[in-house]
Amino acid sequence: MKAVIVGAGEVGYHIASKLSREKKDVVVIDLSEEKLRRVAETLDVQTIHGSGSSPAVLNEAGLKSADLIVAVTDSDETNLVACVVAKAISPGLTRIARIRNNEFLEIAELRSNQVLGFSLLINPEAEVVKSITRLLEVPGAQDVIDFEEGLVRLIGLKIRPDSVLVGKTMAEMTSLDPDRHILIAAIHRDVQVIIPHGQTRLEAGDLAYMVVRPADIEATLRFFRMPSSPVRSVFIAGGGQAGSLLAQDMERKGIKVKLIEWDAERCRYLSQVLHKAIILRGDATDQSLLEEENIADADVFIALTNSEEENVLACLLAKRLGVRQTITRINKFSYIPLISAIGLDTVVSSRLSAVSAILRHIRKGKVVSAAALKGEDAEVLEFEALQTTDVVDRPIHEIRFPRQALIAALIREGRVIVPTGKTVVKPNDRLIIIARREAIPKVEKALTVKLEYF
Repeated sequence: MKAVIVGAGEVGYHIASKLSREKKDVVVIDLSEEKLRRVAETLDVQTIHGSGSSPAVLNEAGLKSADLIVAVTDSDETNLVACVVAKAISPGLTRIARIRNNEFLEIAELRSNQVLGFSLLINPEAEVVKSITRLLEVPGAQDVIDFEEGLVRLIGLKIRPDSVLVGKTMAEMTSLDPDRHILIAAIHRDVQVIIPHGQTRLEAGDLAYMVVRPADIEATLRFFRMPSSPVRSVFIAGGGQAGSLLAQDMERKGIKVKLIEWDAERCRYLSQVLHKAIILRGDATDQSLLEEENIADADVFIALTNSEEENVLACLLAKRLGVRQTITRINKFSYIPLISAIGLDTVVSSRLSAVSAILRHIRKGKVVSAAALKGEDAEVLEFEALQTTDVVDRPIHEIRFPRQALIAALIREGRVIVPTGKTVVKPNDRLIIIARREAIPKVEKALTVKLEYF
């Protein structure tokens, strides 16, 4: 597989990093020599200095022989033009563009593959709002990923120090809850993602990931001693695009919203697009203002300003003032592992959300969806098991899967199955697989069709 990545910023760098570690052929284009120097010094990829919207530069990058172009510069216009030019040079190419301006996404013709040829248009702000909405639907969860349009969810729950699960092995989980087979498919511990086996023990502070049907979420939260009461009020810091989109979504769902924004002109705009929310002009790190607005009464405090430092400080202050749960937006990937260490609950990232949305287009086999799990260490993949793959009509214990990968669930004709070693994979089953990054190429190989039909 060959990929051309236009833009060497955070998103472009991390997509290039992920692909290069998997021995893919990657070319990165950027106008910034400094950004390209970072890429060249740390990744095994080719770099080209120039504009990604230039036909000459794209030809130099070998676009005609590429499978994929991902345009993720800071300029919407450059990303759009790069994909349009790419279609002219190589019509069969998969074309992905990151778009921040929502006006572009409202034009149906831009989303049509027949007109300008985009395979995927991604708005990072909209993607991060989707992530937050899923989190609010599962109180206490620190990560929520949907599969099969919400038929099954992968949820991440923190193991409390007083939990009966502390010190228990995976094999002992069944005796604790014999009426329901709970499969912990991954554990995030410190800065590492662990794919557990039968003798892996849970520790206090672990973030345990499991596949759960929506109907079983409340019972699962009780089992893990998590609050299960629905969110009724939120306090949002930051009235930018993400804050505005989230507040509108909360209003539609009947959730009370208070939103604080420093810029007076933006506050006037928000007062026009929001109908029930209380708009406050001020600083989200102003303790007296937060106390005056009874912040402790909010179920969740969500920091979505453009300043990561302000988001962290505001959430720390909100926690001290009595807010039950905080959600912090962080864009620098290197900051994400530090957040839980300083006492904050949940992190969302527009850049990580964009990377997750792109992943499904860079995977082999019948990948239905994919998402990064806690940064770059692991991914959760949804595959369709085709008749022409080696995994069908075989029990799971006979499938030659790498040790660092696990089939967490099967979806068969609308039913969710928590698998055991004896479970037989059938054609057209949807497999939810969690794999560490080093195991992903082997998982792809196992699930790639044996024969191609033309």
